Amino acid sequence: MKLMAIDGNSLVNRAFYGVKPLTAGDGTPTNAVYGFLNTFFKLREDLSPDAVCVCFDLKAKTFRHLEYEGYKAQRKPMPEELAAQIPLVKEALDLLGVPRMEKEGFEADDLLGTLARLCREGGGQCTIVTGDRDSLQFVAPGARVALVTTKMGQPVTTLYDEQKFAEDYAGLSPARIVDLKSLMGDSSDNIPGVRGIGEKGALALISRFGSLENLYAHLDDPDISSGSRKKLEEGRDMAFLSYKLALGVTDAPVDHAPAELVLKPVDEPGLYRLLSRLELRTIIKRLALTPPAEQSERAAFTFAGYTRLTDPDAVPPGTPEAVQVSADLSCCAFTIAGKTYAAAEDDLGEAGMCILLKSLVCDRPAVLHDGKPLLLKLLERRLEPKVPAFDTALADYLLDPSRGDYSIIASAARHLSCDLPPAVYDSADARTLLGLSGEALNTLAFHCACIAALRPLLEVRLREEGVLPHLTETELPLSLALARMQQTGMAVDRARLLEFGKLVSARLSQLEADIYRLAGREFTIGSPKQLGQVLFEELSLPSGRKTKTGYSTDADTLDKLKSAHEIVPAVLEWRKWSKLSGTYVEGLSKVIGPDGRIHSTFNQMVTATGRLSSTDPNLQNIPVRREDGSEIRRCFVPAPGWVLLDADYSQIELRVLASMANDAAMISAFESGEDIHAVTASQVFRVPLSEMTPRLRSRAKAVNFGIVYGISAFSLADDIGVTVREAQEYIDAYLAHYSGVRTFMEETKRKAREQGYVQTLYGRRRYLPELSSRNFNTRSFGERAAMNTPIQGTAADIMKRAMVAVGARLQREGLKARLVLQVHDELILESPPEEKTRAAALLGEEMERAAALRVRLPAEVTEGENWYDAKK
Repeated sequence: MKLMAIDGNSLVNRAFYGVKPLTAGDGTPTNAVYGFLNTFFKLREDLSPDAVCVCFDLKAKTFRHLEYEGYKAQRKPMPEELAAQIPLVKEALDLLGVPRMEKEGFEADDLLGTLARLCREGGGQCTIVTGDRDSLQFVAPGARVALVTTKMGQPVTTLYDEQKFAEDYAGLSPARIVDLKSLMGDSSDNIPGVRGIGEKGALALISRFGSLENLYAHLDDPDISSGSRKKLEEGRDMAFLSYKLALGVTDAPVDHAPAELVLKPVDEPGLYRLLSRLELRTIIKRLALTPPAEQSERAAFTFAGYTRLTDPDAVPPGTPEAVQVSADLSCCAFTIAGKTYAAAEDDLGEAGMCILLKSLVCDRPAVLHDGKPLLLKLLERRLEPKVPAFDTALADYLLDPSRGDYSIIASAARHLSCDLPPAVYDSADARTLLGLSGEALNTLAFHCACIAALRPLLEVRLREEGVLPHLTETELPLSLALARMQQTGMAVDRARLLEFGKLVSARLSQLEADIYRLAGREFTIGSPKQLGQVLFEELSLPSGRKTKTGYSTDADTLDKLKSAHEIVPAVLEWRKWSKLSGTYVEGLSKVIGPDGRIHSTFNQMVTATGRLSSTDPNLQNIPVRREDGSEIRRCFVPAPGWVLLDADYSQIELRVLASMANDAAMISAFESGEDIHAVTASQVFRVPLSEMTPRLRSRAKAVNFGIVYGISAFSLADDIGVTVREAQEYIDAYLAHYSGVRTFMEETKRKAREQGYVQTLYGRRRYLPELSSRNFNTRSFGERAAMNTPIQGTAADIMKRAMVAVGARLQREGLKARLVLQVHDELILESPPEEKTRAAALLGEEMERAAALRVRLPAEVTEGENWYDAKK
């Protein structure tokens, strides 16, 4: 028989600190539960035990506390967000049918040691699973320890048997770990040990004398130095007390024999309810759990079937409460007065389906879920959709922009406790499914009913949080504006792109030849392993950190070695040109459509700050600063005979910061009309503007933008090439002068800790569970996010409002000019030449009017025959 005995507290603790903060919708922390269960399932798969027991500590004092009052006395209280998850882990184990054990007066280690002994004596094998090395003392024939540690956020398990222990502990037997601790002590448990004897000295002494008792029996041995002998003599009592404290019990009163600790049947309904409440859907999926009966009934209450519509003109009277359409527009479902209807192109024909869709989405505002793809499809069919009345995916995103999954399945599970079937109506064989079983139509109608049920729930929450106006006035009209931009796309001069590609290839060939000459041989430059071998072994350059596969050759590492050998700047240059070739020249060439334009997808629900992003391809990441990269922008052109108009906000994030912080000095700096970076350098470094140097301005610029991103002195020092002390002095001088900014930042962090979230000027929230983490790096990330999200998020909101206003006014005034691209703080229009003056004025006016800040929000409009010229 094989027993897996788990130290529950140890693994929960490892999971808590090893998994990023996670919370359910009700605020319950879940990262420790998530990490523990995933580790448990992996161990069960790897070890294939016949019996399992998870042992926990209790709050009550043990016999060790009675022996030594200081035992574990220095330990900080368990973080509240960890303590709250211990009962949840126990509940999950009970529902999984996993036996668990805890005994007042004994620690989990004692129960583990006892179970290992009983299992061994019964002829079985026990594997103790723990993150605590104390349990290594129980390694013996028939008993081994699986030591779980965390590396790069992932659990790593090392199996210790007697041989492995001897390899790691200088040939000692496992029982001798207690003797080691009796000398070196254990700071985590506050076991004192012998003052002045560390791990190295303890290991040498126990290796020489075999045990604590034998060591003290031979204190006069000449191999013991006089200094060590004195320490041992003075620490005799503490040594033997420490031995008692470190020695694990193997005769604790356990209630069950190892053979009785078999897994019981899983309580699937209960486990589903728990995991659904904690929103741990990946674990639900891993265990293939299905909704219990009462939840199926709840889902049936939401979805009471559907009526198949065969006449596009037979739509019942009333306002549709939700509309859902397949990706290929071959089937459609809608809900009116609580009743769901569905229709298929098989019944209506293509013309009939167009009539129905026009009635549902174009003649009136519709309630959709992630409606932009549908709006785009309708535009491609020359149908003109209305701005949606509501979008449940956008609403869910606004309620928590960090979740990442806003599919109808995720939203329904989160807010309705409803387990929806997969969206088969969006699969390639949707039409086949329709013809054979109607599964696609049934699923589509089910999803539509859930959208109708979600709308009032989400609307109430948005209203409570004060962000309903942002949804209706900004995000919903923006979804249609983005669909129009995607449909329009941006023209590309293919010939120029190919010509630039030849230049890039030639430059790469030259760089490769130079690198091979400097290395003395050919190798794969793009291989970190081969490059590391050349740089650090063959050329003997000073190496930094090592990765699993060899030396680190990342940009930071190579940047610090630029002066060490001329091959390094050549490699860095090769990487830049290689990226230009692969990502931009070749990558863009592949996605030019038949119309000669690139139709990027603009994502509205990706970033936690609210910024838009683009994919397939990412046009927001086209190089701009380097001349060679900027050549790519010359390849983006308007329609033949038209012109590009480019408007860029000037330092929008700093203006938002000045306004939100109501910082008089920064507001004055902007109102002066001078260069904000030069003004900041003058005021912070006490240098007259007339004597300003590019170096000082550059440093002030780094501090200006660094403050927005919550930069540390260490990062600033690395950015501008000064000492950490100098960088801290710059930050301190900046915040002393812009005292309103300092107050704003501190107040923002304080409120974020109290409330658990931060807000933009328009009320959009970002929840930050990281702020309550005991992990310094995680908590620091939360603090940086708390400082920069209100600024970045408000800037993103302003840009969205500007896009909506510009698009609406273009339509209102009947202009042919159209939005083709948005990149961070920049908007680009494509205009016929006869409209460019009106369109340029309109673009600048609407961008400047998009927000009422305490400072002016200028947007300079320029024009050009390509993106590069328009941007200059």
